Amino acid sequence: MRITVLSGKGGVGKSMIASSLAILFSKNKKVIAVDCDVDAPNLALWLGIDTSILRNAAIQRKISTIEKPVIDRERCRVCGKCAEKCNFDALKMNNGKVDLIKYKCEGCGLCKIICPFGAIQMRAVDNCTLSHYETKYGFPVIQGQIEPGEAESGEAVTEIRKYAKALGDRETMYIQDAAAGIGCPVIASIVGSDYVVAVAEPSKSSFSDLKRVLKVVDKFRIPFGVAVNKYDLNERISKTIKDFANDRYLGGVSYDRKIVESLVALKPALETSKAVSEEFKGLYENVVKRVGE
Repeated sequence: MRITVLSGKGGVGKSMIASSLAILFSKNKKVIAVDCDVDAPNLALWLGIDTSILRNAAIQRKISTIEKPVIDRERCRVCGKCAEKCNFDALKMNNGKVDLIKYKCEGCGLCKIICPFGAIQMRAVDNCTLSHYETKYGFPVIQGQIEPGEAESGEAVTEIRKYAKALGDRETMYIQDAAAGIGCPVIASIVGSDYVVAVAEPSKSSFSDLKRVLKVVDKFRIPFGVAVNKYDLNERISKTIKDFANDRYLGGVSYDRKIVESLVALKPALETSKAVSEEFKGLYENVVKRVGE
């Protein structure tokens, strides 16, 4: 079973809810938590792990999801065709030679194809770091961190998911924390999911982005439910979202300053207070009902 937690807008509490669901499911299921936001992973933080300390990772290794051009200076005749045709301005003529601006390169391979002298080859680049952490709750959290300015975040998500899948079996419950928005990493997270938990906050921008991301989910014909975080900050908009979700509404989590303090202290939101814990449990029970259906 693979459940993906996503949101159209960033900062609405998606990782907080994903971490809480992972902890609650782990009480009865074999769980693997997967952070699919390779540009800004923070699921491990919500599970009490300081990711800035390298030794906290059980496994950490570089992976490659992109190839970039390497220029053979002996073969290159500096004709300039590669720089002229590069749609990303990643190749530039500089003092009688061709230089690669690596952060602009998308790895499309056009330069290799059009080089008349065979002076360009494509080679794999280590553009993402895969990290495997063990939580105190008895399950692992897997994350990827793509290098700044690098491309292929969607492919990086796919590789992270492959690694997590190899750790599990038919009885494993995968809780995936997707990136915000509707881009490649979100689509790579949704593919193959059995259920989606879409998180929103009570604001017009969040509601608009929620409807947009649910159109993507609907394209994959995946059942979903909607949760509202900080619902009590604007109960009018919260009601609008609840009415929109109708029978797919999973519940809400109220605003509590202690949740912010808990993240700073690397303490899961589920352990903040009894009132907050009960709200998360209610949300979890509704997800269980929907997944069972």
